Amino acid sequence: MRKTIHTVLCAATAAALSLLAASCDGGKNQLGGLTESEKAMKAIAEQYVPNVIYNTYGDLAKETGELYELLAAAAEGGVSKLTQGQIDAICAKFLQARQSWEESEAFLYGAASDFGIDPHIDTWPLDVDGLATELSNAEKVEALRGEDGIAYAAAKLGQELLGFHGIEFVIFRDGKNRTVSALQANENHKAFAGKTVTGEQELIYAAAVAGDLRDNCYRLCVSWNPDAPKAYVDRCEELEVPVTVTGSDLTYGENMLGAAEAGSSYKTWQSAMSSILVAGCSNICAEVADVKMGNAHTGEDVNYIESPYSKQSFQDFIDNILSIQYSLYGAAGATSAQANSLMSFFKTQNYSGAAAIQKGLEASLAALRACQAKGAFVDIYADASVQAAMDAISDLDAEINKAASWILLQ
Repeated sequence: MRKTIHTVLCAATAAALSLLAASCDGGKNQLGGLTESEKAMKAIAEQYVPNVIYNTYGDLAKETGELYELLAAAAEGGVSKLTQGQIDAICAKFLQARQSWEESEAFLYGAASDFGIDPHIDTWPLDVDGLATELSNAEKVEALRGEDGIAYAAAKLGQELLGFHGIEFVIFRDGKNRTVSALQANENHKAFAGKTVTGEQELIYAAAVAGDLRDNCYRLCVSWNPDAPKAYVDRCEELEVPVTVTGSDLTYGENMLGAAEAGSSYKTWQSAMSSILVAGCSNICAEVADVKMGNAHTGEDVNYIESPYSKQSFQDFIDNILSIQYSLYGAAGATSAQANSLMSFFKTQNYSGAAAIQKGLEASLAALRACQAKGAFVDIYADASVQAAMDAISDLDAEINKAASWILLQ
């Protein structure tokens, strides 16, 4: 909160005190003003929050809503009327929504983590054995049918059966879109041996899970953006889920944009910038290198493969690094740094590690694309190129953490 100058101080005395304070602490106005660095950080947040977070979560909410509508229509129409065009449209919409989600993972430090949304919609590997058991129970499948099935899925299916990867299993197989003939027949995955599960039952399940996915993505949008679409707000109110920072009536966007003011959990602008870098960018760097890729590559858990049915793992990882790029550049989809962005701040403030961060971003993306050119992660996870990508991402992580330490001193 800004402090006010006591009224008995004349303007000249106030100015003198301001200059004295600046000379004593490197430019910080002890009477409540922001330093030039802090003003720049505030401008960074005002660029980053709406142009990266609001935009990305807005796209994600819209796309998952459209995915649900497509799957609900397919389930309602039944597999006898299903066309390959419908399946292909569902798969394309899934991949679009999936990209938006992966491009949001550099800001999991907000509502996605606090409300448990990340594990709820993006846990892997899928419990295929559990799914076979659930879908072979006709009563449970019936409970998943229609709009009422969304609530049933959210409450009764564990996170190993929810979210993107349950839908992925139904609509993709071996890196390809499922075919009409496959969904018009019984499921033949080895986990379903001895059980009779139809493609129609799978579509009913996928539609219910897609509805729950949509609801959680609406919640992400509403939790950050105070001006989220009314339909998203209304749905969150219908579900009676909290959408503000714990102990506050602020959205996560308002909380960050109000850093250094009363009510915000960010006591300084430096801490807000550090959160973007460490809780956001560094966190996803470490997850991609050490967990998403590392678990399988090192042999710790060769079944820990993200997106194995669509074979889109490397694209997921690329989109994760792009989420870092967009956070540093100040806009979703940005290929160069915006004027009020962290990357521009590093350069204008002559931060010695600015070039290393840029190099790390480029090296990480290049290494992942080299892996992608060799094949799907599920097929080549032990390849030496995977280790090279892990190393490049770890180097980027180290540079981001150095930058975070530096920015706390500005």
